Amino acid sequence: MGPDFPWGRRTFIMGIVNCTPDSFSGDGLGDDVEAAVARGCALVAAGADLLDVGGESTRPGAVPVPAEVEAARVVPVIAALRARTAVPLSVDTGKAAVARRALEAGACIVNDVWGLRHDRRLAAVAARAGAALVVMHNRPARAAVDRLGGMYPEAAYRDLVGEVRAELAESAAWAREAGLPPGRVWLDPGLGFGKTPAQSMELLRRLPELRVPGHPLLVGPSRKSFIGRVLDLPVGERTDGTAAAVALAVAGGADAVRVHDVLPMVRVARVADAVVRGWTP
Repeated sequence: MGPDFPWGRRTFIMGIVNCTPDSFSGDGLGDDVEAAVARGCALVAAGADLLDVGGESTRPGAVPVPAEVEAARVVPVIAALRARTAVPLSVDTGKAAVARRALEAGACIVNDVWGLRHDRRLAAVAARAGAALVVMHNRPARAAVDRLGGMYPEAAYRDLVGEVRAELAESAAWAREAGLPPGRVWLDPGLGFGKTPAQSMELLRRLPELRVPGHPLLVGPSRKSFIGRVLDLPVGERTDGTAAAVALAVAGGADAVRVHDVLPMVRVARVADAVVRGWTP
């Protein structure tokens, strides 16, 4: 299966495979290829429609890693998963060099948490490969983040939803200029990235306002800090809160959700879809 989905029929589930030693969610598998492949296959068995493989942590305080280290973490996992499963594979990276190698290994989606603001070449790499590209909203410039030792400063907004939508539309325009058709440029509002818990919740509540015509919408609420803040629970105890956020994302028009706990979120999304999109026994 390639990077094109029958959008609008249901919400698709992106399962997370973290090949990092320092994931914020506590599920990082480091350089254990077999463990990462086993996790990916288990997520597919649980109902994941696609897998997102990442080799650089995006948690606050994480130290950026060189492209060669990141590629060494993700490329063997993607190649092994490509041989073991038929679902589309995504590489979670902001580096064109890593994306190129991951696409050659069998990925067909590039998930850029910097929305092309760190490495604009990613769009051309995805376009040449016939891949899809996720552009996430993430306002802090990479240089500023590096100076802060990997911390994500909270951005100041005059009009949160309007500015996030405008910046997503700008990233989408850059991707289209590189040759990607709109249906292969997915937008992600970036819950928790440079945003306060209240701002993340406002974006989730007003999700329909973030849509840009022709572009699929991906939402990643899984185990995020706004859930922990509301429930006063650590990362490992946020499954129920994530379920609530996933149901709201589906109701708000999300085309796909990115989650750690695939099986319960598949069930949540199916019921939410049945209510929102209609259900035929």
